[in-house]
Amino acid sequence: MPSRASPNHSVLVVGCGSIGERHVRCFQQTGRASVAACDSNPALLKRVSETYGVPGHPDWEAALDKGGFEAVVICTPANWHIPMAIRALGRGLNVLSEKPLSNSLEGVDELLEAEKRSGRQVAVGYVMRVYPFLVQARAFILAGGIGPVREAWLHSGQPFHLLRPANAQPYAQSYYRSRATGGGAIQDALTHPSNWLESVLGPTDAVYCDCAHQVLPGVEVEDTAHVSARNGGVLVSYALNQFQAPNEMTFQFNAARGSVKIEAHKQRWGVFLEGASEWTWHDAPVAGRDSHFIEEANAFLDQIEGRPARLCSVTDAVQSLRFNLAALASAASGSRVRCQDLHV
Repeated sequence: MPSRASPNHSVLVVGCGSIGERHVRCFQQTGRASVAACDSNPALLKRVSETYGVPGHPDWEAALDKGGFEAVVICTPANWHIPMAIRALGRGLNVLSEKPLSNSLEGVDELLEAEKRSGRQVAVGYVMRVYPFLVQARAFILAGGIGPVREAWLHSGQPFHLLRPANAQPYAQSYYRSRATGGGAIQDALTHPSNWLESVLGPTDAVYCDCAHQVLPGVEVEDTAHVSARNGGVLVSYALNQFQAPNEMTFQFNAARGSVKIEAHKQRWGVFLEGASEWTWHDAPVAGRDSHFIEEANAFLDQIEGRPARLCSVTDAVQSLRFNLAALASAASGSRVRCQDLHV
């Protein structure tokens, strides 16, 4: 890894909320990038700029007009991601956009065309793509270690209201409060594991979803979602909430020759082969939550340098967007919805 004293990439992080601040910190920690921050909130921009010793800009396009940046990290509400990415690509910049890609399919075709025309790197911040234990488990499953997967499920929950950093904008006053800006359990929380699961099983064909606001204080968007899905020949179920006391996430993949279980909260994955008497566990812990985001930043810089992509592509992020929209449409209609039947 290059020395932290001589970064060779220049990155502008646009949006200094919780995830934007984390990107500022983690791109710095790679030792490979000089970082600047941008936010329209003067007090927030001042705090982040002073905390991390980085230049601050109130207007992202004015900052880009000055030149000197190679990449933009977009950490604004979801409805701004696509138009901002298109503008950045038009200026010849590489783009890392936070998830979800958007809250609608509007502009998707233009983004794909802009990516192709620009020749620049574009990735979407589904950070679970670089978790070490998930990388290992995915490789084992795709190598056929238990045979073809026939069923998979996810159980996940956390006390979201207790986990937001004290210095971050309260979730009830942020993008989270409205589906129009990417809020709610489906677009904010479920989209991470569903995106990763699709990287293992392939795209979701159809979903049936029930969701509701059950407990989470200060908002009306759904904090709980149950989804029944089909990914090709695999039956998949998701159960997720954002209010339970334990912060836990468990996947399980079942096949004729055995099962794979992933306990994300313990950073481990296990195999239970047919005829075995217990799970065989494989631990792959990291030092802290920032470790995943530092690895994501390194993976993005690797792509800029021409190394193989490890992050979520725009194409995969569009599929995850279709999953989100199909789940919301299913919950609204009470009917099963095919992901590919959705249109702008």
